[in-house]
Amino acid sequence: MRLLHTSDWHLGRSFHRVSMLDAQAAFLDHLVATVRERDVDAVLVAGDVYDRAVPPLAAVALFDDALHRLADAGVPTVMISGNHDSARRLGVGAGLIRRAGIHLRTDPAGCGTPVLLADEHGPVACYGLPYLEPALVRNEFRTEKTAHETVLAAAMGRVRDDLATREDGTRSVVLAHAFVLGGEESDSERDITVGGVAAVPAGVFHGVDYVALGHLHGCQTITERVRYSGSPLAYSFSETDHRKTMWLVDLDAAGGVSAERVDCPRPRPLARLRGPLEELLDDPALERHEDSFVEATLTDAVRPADPMARLAERFPHTLHLVFEPERTAQEGMASYAQRLHGRNDQQIAEDFVAHVRGGNGPDDGERAVLRAAFEAVRVDAGVREVTG
Repeated sequence: MRLLHTSDWHLGRSFHRVSMLDAQAAFLDHLVATVRERDVDAVLVAGDVYDRAVPPLAAVALFDDALHRLADAGVPTVMISGNHDSARRLGVGAGLIRRAGIHLRTDPAGCGTPVLLADEHGPVACYGLPYLEPALVRNEFRTEKTAHETVLAAAMGRVRDDLATREDGTRSVVLAHAFVLGGEESDSERDITVGGVAAVPAGVFHGVDYVALGHLHGCQTITERVRYSGSPLAYSFSETDHRKTMWLVDLDAAGGVSAERVDCPRPRPLARLRGPLEELLDDPALERHEDSFVEATLTDAVRPADPMARLAERFPHTLHLVFEPERTAQEGMASYAQRLHGRNDQQIAEDFVAHVRGGNGPDDGERAVLRAAFEAVRVDAGVREVTG
């Protein structure tokens, strides 16, 4: 069986205020063409279909058009909700849409109920595990700990229980939206970590023939059977070196996996340039970046006049400007933005406590209070999204 694994479309998202709708439409054209040209048997979409819970109408229209074209292709599609999606909104009409071969799996209660596919070698049970916010699903899975590994393990328990009832030789596929240990992050993913409890080991998926992951935006192989497709488009300059692809996965009669990367269309290359302004404007080696989306980091000791306008004369698609004057250690500490880079909300709050106390950070009890506060905010946002 040939599967096309994709995720993290983020329909409606912009790139530094530049609309990506045209690029997203081009990707969906490419997706449908790949389905037809490469004899794909099923499409797997591992979450974050939209970029936010209430997407703009243009993004909804794009999604609706994609569903119609996938249904017209006659190829089953299984998709789950991610942490950016509103599961309730994405799942509206799922029962009716299922008749067209589009299977939306957004309800955690359905984790153990597969979409049943088949080829000449027999059945393939495809299980959709939507993004599982621990505090919202702990009652469903009757877990004591509020941690992603705990609820995901409980969901996988349901998968294995159902798989055990299937006929011998049934192959298995799982879609999940999670941060699996060993995965490499980028700047454009929304943090789902509270004190590190979002990271789950790949072993939680043991016993499954193929796991189609979403959430991380770089295409990567955790194990031969556990893979991220990554996002089809770059959504931050941290993805400058990413090769944006989908996985074309062949599942043989015994559940063996072979996978090929299928490149996605790139609307415009990305470039991160660094140096003094005059050097960036004059360096002939940078000519190849003149049509790229550009992030420029200026290292001038004194901030130049009108830097964005001057850069735009040579690099008309300059989107982001950063100032990092080159200084010696004696000339001052790193900027506030530099000190925060790569740190999550919990770490920033702990740093603040240490700062106001003159260096003494929070103890274990205080860290737990901070963790609970951040979790409560996120859960409250999730509840309002579901009930609003």
